Amino acid sequence: MFERFTKDARGVVQGAVACAGREGAQTVGAGHLLLALLDQEGSWGSFALAALGSDDWRESVRRDLGEARRRAGLTRADADALAGLGIDVEEIIARMEEAHGVGAMAGDTRDGRRWSGQRPRFSREAKDVLEKSLRMALARRDRHIGDEHLLLALTVLPGVPAEVLADHGVTHASVTRVLYGGGEAKAG
Repeated sequence: MFERFTKDARGVVQGAVACAGREGAQTVGAGHLLLALLDQEGSWGSFALAALGSDDWRESVRRDLGEARRRAGLTRADADALAGLGIDVEEIIARMEEAHGVGAMAGDTRDGRRWSGQRPRFSREAKDVLEKSLRMALARRDRHIGDEHLLLALTVLPGVPAEVLADHGVTHASVTRVLYGGGEAKAG
């Protein structure tokens, strides 16, 4: 599949691996793909994000993704559902961090060191983003998979990245409108 990726899409994947490595993460997640997209310049995905105001909210997205990692990847909807059952996620996080240090719920490092010293692997959610980007490119009859397809995939797959993007006005519909002039692309 990677042979169909454009240089920009490959740059996002490589950036996500580097981001996960800097964090000491065991796996590259969908959030790492989003962070790498935010760092991309001169590509279709970066054009769409800029048109949707990313300069104004880029740091907010980074904070929101970091907060979600602190919650072990739970979306706010997940935390709200647990609260409805009487489970206080913030209390659990506070206790875990009190006992094991800040970021303990992220589960990526042991004693402040990388688990194995190897490159992080792709999580199921990141693989889903890559697969969905392929499906979206095929649905549009595109001969390549660009970073714009990665962005579109991030907007439609459930999870923290889609929630964070939607909070900043970046939805499948808004990205499609910017990239393709209002014609709706199939979500695949």
